[in-house]
This record gives sequence, C-alpha cells and structure tokens, in this order.
Amino acid sequence: MSPHPSAQRGAPRKAALAAWIGSALEYYDFFIYGTAAALVFNKIFFPESSPALGTLLALATFGVGYLARPIGAFVLGHIGDVFGRKRVLVATVLLMGVATVLVGCLPTYQQIGVAAPALLVALRLLQGFSAAGEQAGANSMSLEHAPPDQRAYYTSFTLSGTQAGQILATAVFLPVAALPEEHLMSWGWRVPFWLSAVVVVVGLVIRRNLDETPVFEREVAAGGTTRAKTPIAPLFRDHWADVLRVVVASVIAAVSTIFTVYALSYAVNTVGLERTPILWVGVLANLVALVAIPLWARLADRIGRKPVFIGGSLGCAVLTAAYLWSLSIGHYPLIFLTGILVFGVVYSATNGIWPAFYGEMFPARVRLSGMAIGTQIGFAIAGFSPSIAEAIGGGRDGWVNVALFTAGLCVLNALAVATGRETYRVPTAELGLKRRGEPDTVTA
Repeated sequence: MSPHPSAQRGAPRKAALAAWIGSALEYYDFFIYGTAAALVFNKIFFPESSPALGTLLALATFGVGYLARPIGAFVLGHIGDVFGRKRVLVATVLLMGVATVLVGCLPTYQQIGVAAPALLVALRLLQGFSAAGEQAGANSMSLEHAPPDQRAYYTSFTLSGTQAGQILATAVFLPVAALPEEHLMSWGWRVPFWLSAVVVVVGLVIRRNLDETPVFEREVAAGGTTRAKTPIAPLFRDHWADVLRVVVASVIAAVSTIFTVYALSYAVNTVGLERTPILWVGVLANLVALVAIPLWARLADRIGRKPVFIGGSLGCAVLTAAYLWSLSIGHYPLIFLTGILVFGVVYSATNGIWPAFYGEMFPARVRLSGMAIGTQIGFAIAGFSPSIAEAIGGGRDGWVNVALFTAGLCVLNALAVATGRETYRVPTAELGLKRRGEPDTVTA
C-alpha cells in the first residue's frame, strides 16, 4: 500500500508542529491570566472586598472567559468548516494575543474604580472567544493531515503545546512572584501580559504558512453537493448524541483548572504556603506531561482510545484528592510527588487521547464545529470549577469537598467515554459514520 499522501509531503509533521507552537503561544496567554487571578487580581481589582470574597471574585473572572467559549465555538466552528481550518487558526492567535496585551495595560480599581474589573471581564471574554476555536482548529488540522494509524499521536501535539504554554506561563511568573509585594502589585504582574505581543508576531508567521488540509480541500472541490453551507444544522440533526457525549466528556478539564488555579489559591491564600514552590510543582508536572502525552497517544494508536482515556480519568479522581490532601498538610515532598503524578502522568492520558477521540466522532464537513461546540460547552463548566471549589471548600479542611467534587466529574467523564464508539481502526474517510461502511447521513 502506498504511503499516505500527506505523509509523503511531510504535512503531518508540519501540521503537528504548527499546532504545538500555536497552542503553546495561545495557552501561555490563557494561563498567565489564571495565575494572576489566583495571586494578584483579588488585591488590585477587588480590594474593597473581604480577602475570601476578593479571591472568589478574582477566580470568577477566570471562569467568565469560559462563558464566551460556546459562542466562539459556534462562530469559529462555522468559519472553520465552511472557509477552512487555516483561517480559524490565524484569527484565534491574533485575537488572543491582542486581548492579553491589553489586560496588562489595564488601570487598577484604585485608579478608575469599578470600570477596572468591568474592562478585565470584557477582555477575558475575548480570550475565551478566541480559545474556543484554537484547539478544535488545531486538532482538525492535525487529524486530517495524519496517517490513519497515527492520528492520536499527531493530534496529541496540540495538547503538548498547551502544556508547554502552561510551563512558559508559570516560568514567567516565577521571577515575577518573587518580587517584593509592592513591585508585584504595581508593575510586576503586567510583564507576562505585555510579553504576549510576541504571540501575535510568531503565531501569525507560523500559521499563515501552513497548508490547508487535503480533507477540507476535497470538500471544497466537491462543492454544494456534499458541503453544508451551515454546518450547525446537519451537526445537530445527525450528530447530536456525539456532541452531547463530547460535552459531558470534556468536563475532565476541571482537573486542569482545579490544579492550576484553585489548588494554587488554596495553597497560598488558605494554607499559607510559599508561592514559588507551588508554582514549581506546575512547571515540573507540565515538563513530565510533555513526554507523557505523546506516549499515551502512541498507546492509544495501538490498543484503542477508550481504555487509555477511561484509565486516565479514574486515576485523576484518586490522585487529585491525594494532591489536595498533601497541600492541606503542607508536606512539600508529597506535594511534588502527587502533583507530578496527577497532572504530569495520569491527566496526560486524557489529554493525549481526546483530540483524536472527539474529532473522530464527526465527518470532516462538521468536524471543527462538532469538536469546538462540544468541548467548549464542557470546558465552560470546567472553567467555573475553581469558583465552585472555592465556594464549597470553606477553609483548610475544605479540600475534602473539592476532592469529592472533582472525583464526581472524573467519573462522569469516564461514563461518557465508555458509551462512545472505538475509532482507532476506522479509516479517516469513514470517520463520523454510524457504522463502518454506512453512508454518511449528513447532507448539504
């Protein structure tokens, strides 16, 4: 059998690299906001609130970004399925970079009053709108360029890029967090946001030079006989069950937001641990994830998506509780061990699989919309997990409630994945069919 046409041109590697770098740059922007919300925003944007309420409000602004994600998913999904994956990837990196730089330019509450948090929320909504199309666009691009027997491996680079963005975001905040309180609150917190100007330049250069996928080009060549001018209608008519499945499965992202935002706030603001060691836990866990994600994806290409995904979800339920407990007792060796295990190793099993598993549920003509809408509604729920955790936590011993809440979401994810079809042996051209060989029910 001849090699896959895209593989002959080196397109899978090029698409995976573009997805990795673009996601790293984009999610650097997204996660410096989460770090700042946990450490700084409660004091400079909500200073007249009590410490606990200020922290809750600051974490809520992090969650607000997820409200815009479902809207962005509908808009950017439509653009990606009708006009191409490349246009979405260029638009998302531009919008995210501009919004993030502007966050770093905002005046504080003391300077302009309630207009400051209002502007912060507005820019956070723009970040969320952009992020809605980022992963779905990058995953669609990688999946459609990849050889059929390596789809999980090549699509996993999008999530490796996300982890790299978290590493970069945390690493940039390490020297900033070590500044004296006065400097941190006045100008130090702004520096990571200003550095996002690099995102606009680098991201545009990388993505403007990327080829459109052959799958999408075939859809364009086929014209109106097979392409839907409004992909949302056939998506919900013929694939509503898979959209719902992706929504429920995507709540596994709560493990990430609990780990990166709530746990940081809990450790520093409630338990009283030092900022720097807890930030280093995130850096080391993400470094491990850079290796673990493609390895889990390789395994999924061999044995299937579902066993790896479900194992990772259930493992997160157990190890998140262990990590929160270690924070509550302030035992640094256990904090590093459990943090790296849960976020670097076990959570990577879900991150390495979902880009392929979700994308393989849908045919090409509605793939980006299906993935974007399903994931972003699920991610919107996950985005408010830190706020929910803060509300139900209630002091040093509140970690138990948060651990049970997180475990419940992990079990919900595992059940959703278990009801899905196994797709690792399905040819790329047949993805999204109800049964292998069955004619596609989606019509223009």
